[in-house]
This record gives sequence, structure tokens and C-alpha cells, in this order.
Amino acid sequence: MDRTVPRTGSEEIELYMRTYYSLLRSTMDVRVRSLEEVHTNMGSSLHPDARSEAPDTSALIYSSLRLPPCIVDVERVVLGQSQAVFVNKGFGNVEKWHPAVAQARRRRSFFDGKDTLACYIASRSDIDDMVPLLTAYQIEWNKFHRLLQGEQVRTFLTDPIDTDEGLAVLAAGLAINTDDLRRLHETWGESFWAMLSAIASKEKRLNIRLLAGSLNDYRQATHIWWEGIEEAMPSILQRPVYFVSSNAHSIVNLISGYALRHEEELVRYLQQPECHDLLEEWEEIKSRQIPSSRENFLYYTLKKYVRSDHGKDAHSQRAQAERESGIVRIQSEHAFDVEAQLIELKHIRPEWIDPRLRREDLDRLKDSDAIVMNIDYPLGMAAYLILSQAATRFGELRGVYVMGKAATLNGVVGDVMVPAVIHDEHSRNTYLFENSFSAADLRDDLVYGTVLDNQKAVSVLGTFLQTPRYMNVFYREGYTDIEMEASPYLSAVYELFRPKRYPINEIVNLYGLPFDLGILHYASDTPLTRGKNLGAGSLSYFGMDPTYAISIASLRRIFDLELERQRS
Repeated sequence: MDRTVPRTGSEEIELYMRTYYSLLRSTMDVRVRSLEEVHTNMGSSLHPDARSEAPDTSALIYSSLRLPPCIVDVERVVLGQSQAVFVNKGFGNVEKWHPAVAQARRRRSFFDGKDTLACYIASRSDIDDMVPLLTAYQIEWNKFHRLLQGEQVRTFLTDPIDTDEGLAVLAAGLAINTDDLRRLHETWGESFWAMLSAIASKEKRLNIRLLAGSLNDYRQATHIWWEGIEEAMPSILQRPVYFVSSNAHSIVNLISGYALRHEEELVRYLQQPECHDLLEEWEEIKSRQIPSSRENFLYYTLKKYVRSDHGKDAHSQRAQAERESGIVRIQSEHAFDVEAQLIELKHIRPEWIDPRLRREDLDRLKDSDAIVMNIDYPLGMAAYLILSQAATRFGELRGVYVMGKAATLNGVVGDVMVPAVIHDEHSRNTYLFENSFSAADLRDDLVYGTVLDNQKAVSVLGTFLQTPRYMNVFYREGYTDIEMEASPYLSAVYELFRPKRYPINEIVNLYGLPFDLGILHYASDTPLTRGKNLGAGSLSYFGMDPTYAISIASLRRIFDLELERQRS
């Protein structure tokens, strides 16, 4: 078989990684400044203007969204796998510090209120994520710092004019595009002027330290995470399990049906002034002026509702409805932040579930002993560690289903990709497998996008660890689906039916598995065409549309298999 492994363009990335891993072996803090040159030389697609004197506003926005707001005061970032690691290294119980939450990255972090940020990491992929984030943030902070030293700009900051005209004046003083400054204003929100003042007042000089970095340290953290699962449902050790990696909301919403049964309550919430745009969308859905799903809209509204003052009571009511539907939520404690949900199929209430999943024979599930274990998707190699740990404890593994976001090189935002080949940048393996899904499984539930099956995907090392040349090489070889978790899961899958560890730099045949395997990705950005990220938000629900389409396909597949087992 002809196999071209894309290598061209990765040398700078490999040099960057070797540099920060060698530095992080130190038992002392490492200055992020020592990484700036090699970071800049890499030419990351997410940081194309790193070398320029002018700010790269997109890189600053990207890193700001994935670091907690307290980063403005942080001088030292400490990485460890669990509470015990921080205690053993002399930091005490960091969980008594202030929780620090980033807007667009799930990573359990704590701020000491002074200058130190402690972050729990699940695998080396967290290092490959955090180091470039911190380096890009510092580079762009210091660019702004230099530009904010001008007398005209400093005078403006003492009495800022928060209008379009004021932003235009400031943008001119900083020699940047007004639209870029406006996007930064939207990202920082009410903290915008305070952030600029903080940036103007001092240079950013971050330090980073890795407390423990062996594979065994990560395995111990995964074991701590698993103990919470086993404690919540000890019978999982004897029962068949369908393993799903998706998100924390779509599977439980589809099964509990809570939002659909509380439609009137949610529509009343839409009368609030802050929900004006949502109310317009709802009216258009009801009048069929747009094809958006009524159910998906209500799920989206529920998320907004429970976070508002109007939905305080909905938290406990929703939790009760989930319990009555056989759903047990398990929050991670003392280790990395990956929520798990255990769903006992025998307790599902057919009259409550999403109508797109209903069928006449669902009541047969009351005789099932199977569990659906759904986890909020982990980052990169944490996927390998989690599935490897969990599968050793299941009574029987019946299926593995992986759903998540990806970048597309040939589609548009909102499309769904169904891969049949996945190249792994960690192991250099190319995995061939029979995906249990095809375009036909999703076409009726995907409203806006297109389903692209028989695709080739690549699991990359990190979001910053990509260059335009690197992506072009993959594109020329037919790889159009770029993400981070699928091949780490496939490395674990290999070890679940072969008598040895996953290989390195091979073509790996995963046909003939003793359990079901399905992988679905939806396009969240288009890097080759500078497409919009789904995080920008959309009232047309491009994000909700593919998310629920792939979740419905996964649950439908699980129901089909389990009902067939009940009949046999």
C-alpha cells in the first residue's frame, strides 16, 4: 500500500517541542521568555505575526479565551497532575485557592490571589497546549505594552471614550485595525479598559514549572479520576458498557427530555429583554421561516436559562429529571476536569426522550443491564489514558463512539466529517478502520451542513503546533479533517484487542474489532480559508445543529445494538 507520511514543515515544530520539554525537566521555574524565539521561528498558523512589531490580535484573543482572567496578575504557572502532586512538591492544598476558569478551555486551575496559577494536567497534550498559549500571550502582551507607552495613548487611557469613535482613535494610536481592536473589546468585555491599563503598566514576565511529567504520573491521575466513577456505580465492573466521548450536555438532554417538557417555562424566559434575539429566532422557528430544530433551540435556551437568575430552581429540577431517566453525573475531584455521565439503559423513559430517537420497541430496554458511559471529551493524549484505564474495569466493552470538533480543509463550518482513515502525529501511525457511521445515518438530522463520509483525518499534537506549510502537506495527501483526540483513542482501541502496545510509524488495521467503533467530527473552523470559529456564536445554531445530529446518530446506534441483543 502506498503511504506518504507528511513530514515536510514539521521540523520547526519538533524543535520547539524538544526545547520546551528539555527546559521543563528543570526543578526550577523556566522563563517563558526563553521560549519566545523558538516559538516565533515555528511560524504557527495561529500566530502568523508573532515576529512582527505590530500586534497579532487574533493570537491574543485566542490565548486570552483559553487562559483564566487572573492571568493578568499571574507571574508563575505551575503544572501538576493531581492534588497530591502539588502537596508533595510543597504547594499545599491548591484546591483551597481561588478557582480560575477559562472561557474556552476546560482545565482545572487555581489562583493563589497573588501571582501563582496552579493547573491540573491530564497528559503531555496539556503541556503542548499550555506552553504555546502562555508564550503567545506574553509576546502579544509585551507588544501592546510597548505601543501603549506613547504619550497620546497613555493620555487617552486616563479618560477613555468607550464609543466606536473612541476605539478608532485608540486603534490609530496603536497602529492596528479598528475591527481587530473591536474584537478584542468584545473578548475582554467590561475588563477591556482595565486590561489595557494593566498591560500599559508593566511587561509580562511569566515563568512556568512542571512538577511531574512521567507517564506513570499521568496514569496515577487517571486512576484517581476513575475511582470516582467506580465509587458512583460499582456495578460497572460487571456490566456491559457503551463508551461515548462527546460533551456534557447533548446526550443527557436527548435522554432526559427536560427542556422539551418545560417549553412554556423556557419561552417565558425568552420574554426577558436580554433574550430579544433568541425570541425572534423562536418565532421564526415556530412559523417555519427557518429550518432550525425546535428541540435544539430549546436545549440551547435551557443552557442560558439555568445560568440566569430566572432559572435558579431549574438546576435541581433538571438533576431530578436526569436521575429519573437513569443518568448519574460524576464531577471529577482532585484531578483533571473531565465530567462523566453513567446512563443505565433500563431506566430510560421512552416517553421523555427526544422524539427523533423514539421507536415502538424502546420499552424492551427495561430488560437491559447495559450502561452508556459518556465523558466530556478530553484533550489529546488524555483520551488514550482514559479509555485504556476504563476498559480494563468494564464488565464488557460493547462500543466506542468518539464525537468532537475538528477543523476542515475542504468543507464549511457546520459540516460533519465521517473518517475512515486517521493519521496520528503522536505515534506516526496511520489507522484504517470500519466506521460504524455513514452519511445516511445523519442526513435527516443535519439541517444546515453537509455530511462528508469516507474522509481522511489527522490527529495533531496541539492547536498552536501547526503551520500553513504543514497543513498544506496534509491537504495534498488528502487529509481534510484535523483534530486532536481520535487517534489517541484508536491507540487505546488497538491495545484492547491486540496482545501488545500500539506500534510506531506503521499502517495499523483495526478491522474485525470485537466491539462497535464509530467516529464523527463536526467542522468548527476552516483554517485554510480563515473561516469563522463556532465560538463566535450564531443564532442559526450551526454549532447546535451538527452537535445534536452526531449525538442522535450515536444514541440511535447504541439503541439498535442493544435492542438487537435483547431480541437474540
